[in-house]
Amino acid sequence: MPIEIRYQPNDVFVLRISGTLKQSEFDAEQRAIAGKIETGSKPRLLAILENFEGWERGADWNDLDFMISHGGKISRIAIVAEPRWETLALAFAGAGVRRAPVKFFPSAELEQARNWLAE
Repeated sequence: MPIEIRYQPNDVFVLRISGTLKQSEFDAEQRAIAGKIETGSKPRLLAILENFEGWERGADWNDLDFMISHGGKISRIAIVAEPRWETLALAFAGAGVRRAPVKFFPSAELEQARNWLAE
């Protein structure tokens, strides 16, 4: 499975994404995160893209229901990936559109991403 989520202390949700991200798998993880938000979590998302090959082609990635209904409860989003994914990953995460700050970190800066989330 190319996406996996782990819940850590202080509402840090670590998403590890590899290969081609399928919309159905992403939707399932969004539902899991929504459930946590509904019980009071204010997630700090750490998305780690490893051996990432992009997003499923032909899928409808324009569904904004999650961002509209739960996006305001997310505190921060850090994306760690190869620099070639920076522009697309920031756009996918809604950087500049959502309330939560979204920041990109190159793969070698995982610790800096964790520190930024903790601020």
